[in-house]
Amino acid sequence: MTQTTHMRREVEEIPQVVAGFLDASAPVLDAAAARLREIDPAVIVTVARGSSDHASTYLKYAIELTLGVPVASVGPSIASIYNKQLKLRSAAAIAISQSGKSPDIVGMAQSARRSGATTIAITNTAGSPLAEASDFTIDLHAGVEQSVAATKTFVTSVVAGLALLARWSQDAALQRAIGELPESLSRAVACDWSEMIGALDGQDALYVLGRGPGYAIANEAALKFKETCGIQGESYSAAEVMHGPVSIVTAGYPVLGLAARDAAEGSVADMAHKLAGQGARAFLTSDRPGPATRLPFAATGHPLTDPLALIVSFYRFVEALALHRGLNPDAPPMLKKVTETV
Repeated sequence: MTQTTHMRREVEEIPQVVAGFLDASAPVLDAAAARLREIDPAVIVTVARGSSDHASTYLKYAIELTLGVPVASVGPSIASIYNKQLKLRSAAAIAISQSGKSPDIVGMAQSARRSGATTIAITNTAGSPLAEASDFTIDLHAGVEQSVAATKTFVTSVVAGLALLARWSQDAALQRAIGELPESLSRAVACDWSEMIGALDGQDALYVLGRGPGYAIANEAALKFKETCGIQGESYSAAEVMHGPVSIVTAGYPVLGLAARDAAEGSVADMAHKLAGQGARAFLTSDRPGPATRLPFAATGHPLTDPLALIVSFYRFVEALALHRGLNPDAPPMLKKVTETV
């Protein structure tokens, strides 16, 4: 392809979209946060699939690290296929779906609401069935996303959850970091990971490592490797990769370590360097010294927003990688933009 892809254009729009979301969504974020403070939920459940489920995993770590409230992902099929009602009277449910149309996500949100949970939808389609099934709807205001691979809606979904958390917890430092995200993400778009493109020539599998919120980003990166490049990307916690998966890391095997500036940075960096020392072709988003190849990163100044900048840099890279491999990242085979599962 010689013209700019939709995916590239949408990645470059991310800072502007995040800024617009923060300006437009303050009233509903304030209202939902006030309700959460009022009910003081004993547990949060999340309802999502695909990239939206990776956003949910990110928010799981953020909520647990900030407030100590446990967060669990519930299977939408509990309601849609098995027709069972969970006991969620003392819970809040956060459902994330770009389209807001998938019947199983909507059904689980409806079930959670019937059981007494406060339900919050994060969606890019304000009038969707998911919005109608929820007590609060946080509209992403991301505009149309034409590439099949979700980019700006994924990032804005995470920002929506973090902005809700910052208001709920009344965490001034997190609120400041979120307010500065448009500038941080602009720097992330400019990060050049092209050195990794040639290293993947002839490769059809790799590992992506992370921990904490960075593990959610590793999940998302692994999915995008599959979607856009036909590469069997597998994500692991840096603490788990030695429990079996390391056995297939042979000489030249590609590894991407997504280390954020948080308490887990050393763990991820150490593992990437360890695998590089064993012969892997390892790349790492950290300045910690060792044999893995350093990739540039845009630090955001807060441990809960820092991993988000990494996925923006990754999106720019993986779009270029797809083109390098002769693929169209906008239209992966056998996929469509809106996936409606039961």
